[in-house]
Amino acid sequence: MRNIVWVRMLLGFLSLALVACSSADNDNETAAGNIEAINHTTHGINWLKVNGYRADGGGGSSCCIVMPVKWRPGLKARIEWEVDPDPYADAPPLGTDEFRAFMVEHKKSYKHYSATVDIPEWPGTESCDFKVHFLTCNRVQVTTACALYGQPNYPINEPLRMKEPAVCQK
Repeated sequence: MRNIVWVRMLLGFLSLALVACSSADNDNETAAGNIEAINHTTHGINWLKVNGYRADGGGGSSCCIVMPVKWRPGLKARIEWEVDPDPYADAPPLGTDEFRAFMVEHKKSYKHYSATVDIPEWPGTESCDFKVHFLTCNRVQVTTACALYGQPNYPINEPLRMKEPAVCQK
């Protein structure tokens, strides 16, 4: 009997919370979207996080990130990522003891980075996937443009597979 009382109280609280969410003004509305990683380097991006939302760094889209429907000044994204500096290392056959030993050593070379970047303005409610571009010198750029990488109206045009410069500018 006590469990029924607790369940009813919980359902009542959740109902109030949903009413509060549905009556929020448009400036605070959010929507879910995919996170897409675009790697412009020769390193491997094992994984990334955008404001704590984890995604696959191997290309393609991962679900999901929650973003405001309407852009507002001061929007930032904290990007964290793991880099494999030698993603094409010559490894022993998969599933063998030699492979497992190799991976223990190989993972020691992985590097972790983070950056906080401004999220560029999007018009109205026209944001699409949240795209993170990994550039040389451990830099990132982000966009929510609806165009695809390589199209003339896409805002980030750096080539893919760029080699690291001998010296990175600070």
